[in-house]
Order: sequence, then structure tokens, then C-alpha cells
Amino acid sequence: MGNARARKGRKTEVRAAIAAERQELADLFDTLRIEQWNEQSLCAGWRVREVAAHMSMGFRLSLPATLGELVKARGNLHRMTDRVARRDAAVHSTTALGAFLRDNAHHPWTPPVGGFAAALGHDVVHGLDITVALGLDRRVPEDRLHILLDEIRPSSLKFFGADLDGVRLCAEDLDWSYGTGSPVYGAAQDLLLLAYGRRLPAGRLRGEPSHRFNRPAHGA
Repeated sequence: MGNARARKGRKTEVRAAIAAERQELADLFDTLRIEQWNEQSLCAGWRVREVAAHMSMGFRLSLPATLGELVKARGNLHRMTDRVARRDAAVHSTTALGAFLRDNAHHPWTPPVGGFAAALGHDVVHGLDITVALGLDRRVPEDRLHILLDEIRPSSLKFFGADLDGVRLCAEDLDWSYGTGSPVYGAAQDLLLLAYGRRLPAGRLRGEPSHRFNRPAHGA
């Protein structure tokens, strides 16, 4: 009984974090200038507007529609999500892209694996894909970061294509570290991005191996 109660409490906590993250990001989207929407994000090949469109895909597409898009992409999930993000970014206004997040703050969507923690990771990391690329000083609340940092596993690193071999991630703003090897220091949310396979603008990390994780200057 105690374990069931704890699991229910944890689920409630994560869902509240998801709703808050979506609402805050929607508010941030409302402040972006048109040229910022067209800036390159941390997602290779996607501008801010493609990332924002992708973030709400799970709310807007029914399961049959999603399967239909996957068939069109010949079963390639990456090709499907890229095609849909580009299409929807072109079709929907920036106002609508923000509203999709706000209006679906409590939507129960989750990725195919990982449950609600994975849904929170989807929102937080894609939000950082935008804010870090734009140089905006948004800090993800510590409680949300702790949820996601606690979920990092070798299997999740492999899924996101994150190569952390020989590296120990050491947060400078939280009592958290992960891995073994030469230390890389940075803000916890920047280290979270590394665990999701992202590269960062130069100067955000410290430590001898940090150059491995620098984003190319041209943003490709």
C-alpha cells in the first residue's frame, strides 16, 4: 500500500511539473520576436519554429494519424517527426504554436517509452533547445531537473546518442554528478542537454573534455 501511494504521489508530482513547464514555455514563446522564431535551435536542421511545432505533435495527432505519417515515412520515426515538424511549422502561426502548449498543459501524452518522466524530459529539453540557442537566461526549476537527472541511465544515453565515455558530469549548481572519468563542469541543465545528445555553444562548460561537446560555430 505504501509503495502504491508513493508511486501515485510521484506521478502527481511529475504531471504537475509537466503542466508548469508547458505553461511557462508557452508564455516565453509569446515574447519571441519573428526573427527569433527563425533562428537555428540546438536540434540540427530545425529552427525554433520547427522545435515548437514538434513539441505539440503528440497532442494534435491522433494515433491513427501518427501511424499514417509513419507509413508515409516508410517506418522511419526520425524521418516522420522531421517531416511533420517542418509541415506544421509552415502551416501554423507562432501564436498558435504557443497556444498548443498552453491549451494542452495537462494533456496525458507520453512518448512510446519512459512514461511521464520522459514526457517531462521531452518538454524541458526541447525548451532548452530553444532558449540556449537563443541565448535566453531561462533556468529550469530544480525540482524538474532532479526528476530528469535521476532518470539518466546507460540505456537512455544510448537512445539519445550521447557519448559520455570517459567523462564525469559535475553540476556546479546542484549536488549531482554522473559517470566516471575526466570531469566536465557546468550548470545542471546544460549537463542534462549533454545526456540528451546535444552540443552546446562554446563557453558554457569547463573541464579538459568539454571541447567534445561544443556546438559548431555555424550551428549545424
